[in-house]
Amino acid sequence: MPKIPFGPTYKEMLDPGRIAPEIRRKALQAKEDELDPINLFNITWKDEVGEVHKVVLPKELTGTEANIVVLLGKYFPSGSHKVGPAYATLIEGCVDGDILPGEHTILGPSTGNFGIGVSYICNLMGYEAVVIMPDNMSKERYERIQKYGAKLDLTPGTESDVILTLQRTYELKKDPKNRPLAQFELLPNYRFHRYVTGNSAIEAVKGVGNGRIACFTSAPGSAGTIAAGDQIKLAFPEAKVVALEPYECSTLATGGRGQHRIEGIGDKMCTLIHNVNNTDFVALIPDDDAVRGLKVIQEGTKVLEEMGVSPAQALGLKDLFGVSGICNILGAIRMAHYLKLGPDDNVVTIATDGFDRYPSVMEDLERRYLETEDFVVRRWARDIFLKPNTENIFDFRGPEAKEQLYRQKEKDWLPFGYSQEYLDSMKEPEFWEKEFAKIEDYDEKIEKLR
Repeated sequence: MPKIPFGPTYKEMLDPGRIAPEIRRKALQAKEDELDPINLFNITWKDEVGEVHKVVLPKELTGTEANIVVLLGKYFPSGSHKVGPAYATLIEGCVDGDILPGEHTILGPSTGNFGIGVSYICNLMGYEAVVIMPDNMSKERYERIQKYGAKLDLTPGTESDVILTLQRTYELKKDPKNRPLAQFELLPNYRFHRYVTGNSAIEAVKGVGNGRIACFTSAPGSAGTIAAGDQIKLAFPEAKVVALEPYECSTLATGGRGQHRIEGIGDKMCTLIHNVNNTDFVALIPDDDAVRGLKVIQEGTKVLEEMGVSPAQALGLKDLFGVSGICNILGAIRMAHYLKLGPDDNVVTIATDGFDRYPSVMEDLERRYLETEDFVVRRWARDIFLKPNTENIFDFRGPEAKEQLYRQKEKDWLPFGYSQEYLDSMKEPEFWEKEFAKIEDYDEKIEKLR
C-alpha cells in the first residue's frame, strides 16, 4: 500500500503535546503560511501551550448565574473546527485504501464550513475537490472554498435545502473516481468530535465553577459536534445534552421544515451520525435572534459596556463568533435558566467559526431593518441575551420522544439505501461504542503508514 499523506492521529489532535517536538515546532511556525501541509498538525482545540481555546462569557451579558464556556473554533486552520472532521474522514479513507492520491477526486457536501474544510484539507493533502452546496449561502463561504482550490457545484436553495446537495452527491459518486467525504453519514465525523471535541470540553471547565459540565448545547448541522456530548456524559453522567434548532426549521422537535438564516445548522433532517440516545432536550432559537445577537457582540461594544461588561471583555468578544455560534450561546443561556443552574455550574457550547465569513450577513441585516443605531442594539441586547426565555424547550428523555427521533432518521435515510436493520442497530449503545473504539485502530494505521 502506498504511503499516506503525513498528518496527525486522533490522539495528537486532542493533545498536540504527543506530536514529535520538531514537527510541533514546524507546525506552529507554519501558522503564518496556512497552505503549508505541516498545518495538518495544527488541527486541535489547543493553543501553543496546550490550553483549550475558549472564552467564559461575562455574566453581565448572559444574565445567568451559571458559567457559559464557549470553545472557539476560529483558531483551527482554515478558521473553523469543521476542518477536523474533514481531515478525519479523508485520512480514514486513506488508511483503508479507499481514497488514493492522484486517483480520486473528493466530494464535499456542505452548507459552508465543512466545504471550506474539505477544500483546505484537499489542498494540503494533494487531492482535487468538488464542494456541493446550496446556491444561496454567504458569499464569503464561496470565496474561501475557491481560494483553497476546490470547484463549486451549487444546488438550488439555502441551508434548509441541503437534501438536494445529498442527492447531487449521490449522483456524482456514481463515477468511480469520485469519493465523498459525507459528513452527514460517515462516522469519522462522530469519532473526531466525540474524542477530540468532547475531551477538550472536559478539559476546558477545569478551574471554572465546580469543574464539571452540567449542560452541553450544540445546534446540529451534520450532528458531528453534538457527539462531544457522548464523551461529556461519560465524565459527567448528570450532564444534559441539548440539540438546538432554528425556530423556523424545527425538524427534530416538531417535524418542521422551514427556511431560516442560521448557516450550518437546521438541515431538515436527523442525520445518520446523530446518536439520539444521548440527546436529552431540543430547544428552538429564532434565527433572527442569532443574527441580531451577532450584531450586538460585533458592533455593540459601547452597549456591552453600558450593560456592565468591561471594555477589555467587550472588545475581546469581537470576531470570535459566527451566527451559529451565537445560536449555541443563546441555547446555553436558555438552558441555564431552564435547568435553574447556579454560579458553580458550567454550560459548555461551541463557536464553530469566527466573524470573518459573515460581513455579508450583517449587510443583509442592515438592509432588512430600518434602524440599527445604538438605541436599537441596546434593545436587542436586552431582549435577546438578558430576558430569561425558557419557551420552546422540548424534553426528549422519554421513550416516546426517542422513538420520534428514530422515525425521523428512518424517514431521512431509508431513501438513500440504508437498511432498516442498520438503522435499528443505531438504537443500541453498543453500536456507538464499537464505532468509537475504532480510533485505536486508525491511530495505529496512521502512525504506521504516514
